[in-house]
Amino acid sequence: MKLFTKMLAVVILFTSLQATAQNAEAVKSGNARMKVFIDVLMNKMTLDEKLGQLNLPGAGDIVTGQASNSDIGKKIREGKVGGLFNIKSVAKIKAVQKIAVEESRLKIPMIFGMDVIHGYQTTFPIPLGMSCIWDMNLVEKAARIAATEASADGICWTFSPMVDISRDPRWGRISEGSGEDAYLGSRIAAAMVKGYQGNDLSKDNTSWPV
Repeated sequence: MKLFTKMLAVVILFTSLQATAQNAEAVKSGNARMKVFIDVLMNKMTLDEKLGQLNLPGAGDIVTGQASNSDIGKKIREGKVGGLFNIKSVAKIKAVQKIAVEESRLKIPMIFGMDVIHGYQTTFPIPLGMSCIWDMNLVEKAARIAATEASADGICWTFSPMVDISRDPRWGRISEGSGEDAYLGSRIAAAMVKGYQGNDLSKDNTSWPV
């Protein structure tokens, strides 16, 4: 019986190691294919298109139904925009994304970002107020709710958390941080990032904090 148990353990260990090696090889192969894809794409791009991927204009001039003939719509069509900042609603995001993937030369999808710093549809206390509760579970939960709501509209990039330590009252953005204690700020930042990202970034209800 002991011999059988040992043999079974060896078989399980071997199978596990084999699966790990196969997974590693699959990841390596996938990374290689991605590198080839990116290299080919970069070689196709003009200098203006490469610069355009770094361009993140605000979307204040886009109103529902007007994406195609707006100035930003024209720039998206020309490959001069890589993403949009502070555009809200499924209809608007869908309209400008349609231009990017159907009417631009390289059809590269755009990324959409917003200052989702204390909630999206559901409003939570500002970061400075949230820091007063000293409850990291609630902080994480608030960020998870914000990410779920924002990503449902197509926004997958949030400019939060702000981790600067605020000790000078003359600074005008103290409300966006978690106060003047470095330890508390670090704990809240970690909780918010975990809340925004969730446990699996491949899911469509996650948000990339920056």
